Amino acid sequence: MRGWNVGIVGGGPGGLMTAYALQKLADKPIQITLFEASNRLGGKILTPQFQSACVKFEAGAAEFYDYSQHDDDPLNLLIAELGLSITRMAGSAVITKNQVLANLDDIRDQLGEKAYQSLLEFDSKARDRMTPQEFHAADYPDGSSHDPDLYHFDAVLAEIEEPAARQYVEDLIHSDLATEPSQTSVAYGLQNYVMNNGKYMDLYSIEGGNEQLPQSLAARINANLMLNHPVSRIAKSASGKWIVQTAQEGMTQHDDFDFIVIALPHNHLPSVTFDGAKLTQAVREHYDYYHYPAHYLRVTILFDQPFWRGKLTDSFWMLDDFGGCCLYDESSREPEAKYGVLGWLLSGSAAEEFSLKNDEQLIGLALDSLPTFLPDGRKHFLEGKVYRWLGAVNAMPGGLVPQSHDRRHQPEPQNHPELFMVGDYMFDSTLNGVLDSANYVAAWIATIISETSEV
Repeated sequence: MRGWNVGIVGGGPGGLMTAYALQKLADKPIQITLFEASNRLGGKILTPQFQSACVKFEAGAAEFYDYSQHDDDPLNLLIAELGLSITRMAGSAVITKNQVLANLDDIRDQLGEKAYQSLLEFDSKARDRMTPQEFHAADYPDGSSHDPDLYHFDAVLAEIEEPAARQYVEDLIHSDLATEPSQTSVAYGLQNYVMNNGKYMDLYSIEGGNEQLPQSLAARINANLMLNHPVSRIAKSASGKWIVQTAQEGMTQHDDFDFIVIALPHNHLPSVTFDGAKLTQAVREHYDYYHYPAHYLRVTILFDQPFWRGKLTDSFWMLDDFGGCCLYDESSREPEAKYGVLGWLLSGSAAEEFSLKNDEQLIGLALDSLPTFLPDGRKHFLEGKVYRWLGAVNAMPGGLVPQSHDRRHQPEPQNHPELFMVGDYMFDSTLNGVLDSANYVAAWIATIISETSEV
């Protein structure tokens, strides 16, 4: 029986999920080779620990979205299938001018009646524009026929007449957008606003660290895992085989495959050369279609104790600093932990701007941003870490107008139908989206293999 060779470029969540799904779906022998440029698997899922104490924290993707209240949630089911346990996360407060606004009463008391009424009106309009069912089915599997929006999400925010209410909403959603309202679509802006309502989705993380997800996938994949093998060139030979060129320690290596899956982050696609004018143009058009870079920067600080407990009790809060950022209680993932850990998630233009500062400066600015009702941050400080994720996510995932799933994943179907793309940037810039993408491509390849006659 013929064996099929599949090359997967990228050892992040997309590559690992594709390999795992393909391994389960293929009904004929396959050999998978996964190429990763760095010395680790997992990409944007990263759970390191501090040096001064054995305390873990999330340096990349901090949470997963749970849509199971609407339908089967593939990511939730995958995590359960892998035997991993989850911890629920919750946060509804925005800290504005050193005041915690945790509910509508707080908003009325602190921002005034006009802001309160203005916010209620906007919230009602937003939920009318995007219901939970529409939110859940917003990826347009057959593509969208509507024309691009003539305006962006800032025009929707401008409908909030009361400045204090408008600022509250901007602080609430900025870290989720990872960009500015003027640089994203109405639909994506609305998605990131309404998801703060529990009727749309829930949040969770993995007990013991989110990096257990890629580690568990890698442990279950029967594949050649080629770490420290950056792919520099991909070409199709005269015989129809795909040639992947990698380099390690100055030595060039070539491997042949029947199928190629490019599971790189969008901003890494230009690092690979694709041979042939038609394929080069198709990949470039694919890149350009989704080229709306958005940015994150994480500052995480270890304290000798969680000195904020009693005053702040959620998993995270939105903070009106750095253009609006998310402040995580990382130590809430382990309620009995001795130490305290806070993580600042800066996003958009603020992340890009502040990334130019050195780590020590950023740690100092994070400490300075603590609300005045938490004055003891520096007294309890032990260690800080900084991780920069510039261009790592999309400001307009799916592009201006969503294409069909087939078109998203196969940039040049006529002469290069064996080359596929996998990525969250084609869906919603979440781990849920990258799993949807990986499952789609894995099922497609498995079907081709199943329907191809033996040779």
